Amino acid sequence: ATLRPPAPGLRDLSRGEPDARLLPPLGPHLGALADSVDRPVSYSDAGVLPDLAEAARARLTADGVPAGELTLTGGALDGIERLLGAQLRPGDAVAVEDPGWANLLDLIAALGLRAIGVPVDDDGPLAAGVEAALDAGARALIVTSRAQNPTGAAVSADRAAQLRGLLADRPDLLLIEDDHAAELARVPLRPLAGATRSWAFLRSVSKPLGPDLRLAVLMGDETTVARVAGRAQVGAGWVSTVLQRLVLSLWRDPAVTALVDRAAESYERRRAALVAALADLGLAAHGRSGINVWVPVDDETSALTALRDAGWAVAPGALYRIAGAPGLRITVSDLDEAEIPALAEAVARAVRPAASPGFTV
Repeated sequence: ATLRPPAPGLRDLSRGEPDARLLPPLGPHLGALADSVDRPVSYSDAGVLPDLAEAARARLTADGVPAGELTLTGGALDGIERLLGAQLRPGDAVAVEDPGWANLLDLIAALGLRAIGVPVDDDGPLAAGVEAALDAGARALIVTSRAQNPTGAAVSADRAAQLRGLLADRPDLLLIEDDHAAELARVPLRPLAGATRSWAFLRSVSKPLGPDLRLAVLMGDETTVARVAGRAQVGAGWVSTVLQRLVLSLWRDPAVTALVDRAAESYERRRAALVAALADLGLAAHGRSGINVWVPVDDETSALTALRDAGWAVAPGALYRIAGAPGLRITVSDLDEAEIPALAEAVARAVRPAASPGFTV
């Protein structure tokens, strides 16, 4: 599902992209790479660079992800596609968050798979919902670790313990974790990795470092990673070593680390301010982590129309829902703090329009 561009003149808070002002400049790093790359990489030399693999392992294990085999994919969604394609067949069912990532729902449909929705709260997928989906025949479970799109949910320690206990009885299930926000999340990672025999943990660099950097680290059990890497060898081949060198250079730069920390703090401040402003107006909103705030509504169409008439464009919840309740997704990455009171007032009016005076005789 894709959003149509909003009409000219609207403040666009619908896109779900990081704040371009808080992405690291690539020019200095590209210039340094140009001076350091001395020969072309051949087909036989290509693959995961050892230095990048070492740095990626250190980052993941520091966050509690169990040691496993490692490969690279062209982003988180590319990694999920390769995992599902390697281990599932058309007609198989996949348990996914509801509401959940719109692009993932589209991917599942494109692969000929069936999505079974799992309800989500601020602490991640509900254990009862996961159990129901698995009992209904789901062969894979996809969980967003933090900064869930569109709700901002993050798997808590208690929820992780519940889910790990549940998954221990499902050794043949493929478990996929998507930690797309990585360092931007600002809540602790509570990984589920290793709870099943077949597992994969994905971390993309696109949110903290820039959407054009199509690289994700995939850690998993030996068999699962071998299937993904083997399939890549007869397709895309490898993630460009030039891109790998660029990501490694960015990871090693203290100034980039500081900028990512500043971006994470900025997103948290703006997200929390919007949730608080809505709460002051009597509206419950969700946004525990990440760049999005989810606002439950009774009628998406009327709320979207009212917000558009007030000058705001947000994303309709229908893009992200399977059977869940309606809502609106508001992305804060392009939102200035000074705009938050006006936006909150507009949302409140859109969700609770003034009562009609009715007809008189």
